[in-house]
Amino acid sequence: MKKKKQNGGSAFERFASKVSKAAGSTPAFIGAFVIVAAWAVSGPIFNYSETWQLVINTGTTIITFLMVFLIQKAQNKDSLAIQLKLNELVASNELSSNSLVDIENMTEEEMIIIQKYYHRLAELAKKEESVRTSHSVAEAHSQHEYKDKNRTKNRTARNTTKK
Repeated sequence: MKKKKQNGGSAFERFASKVSKAAGSTPAFIGAFVIVAAWAVSGPIFNYSETWQLVINTGTTIITFLMVFLIQKAQNKDSLAIQLKLNELVASNELSSNSLVDIENMTEEEMIIIQKYYHRLAELAKKEESVRTSHSVAEAHSQHEYKDKNRTKNRTARNTTKK
């Protein structure tokens, strides 16, 4: 599958995305490790002075402070993308509850009520052992045809009632 060219977004958004990806890479870890090792080895040269300690303390504090914001920006974007994809899945499934599309705006108490409902469904599924039952490709195709037929029937019914 070809990767679509991104339309970019703001300069900060592009920068945050690139930096957070780079910070999580193996070369970034190796680079940080080499810097810390060089600092530790240089300790005897500088007689373990306060300035020697201040260099690593100041450097790591500044980098950590800035990275928190860059990584959070990238994570917020990723979380939003995942939420939108989940909303699309919920909205596109005719058997799912549309109330879940806006679940992130519910109170924690409301979410706990919904969670209890799904725990109950899971318990029922365990009793039926349907969770552990695999389906063949033919069964999946049959299920798809059933949903497609119902979707078409529902559209026709809605169009008829609108006229």
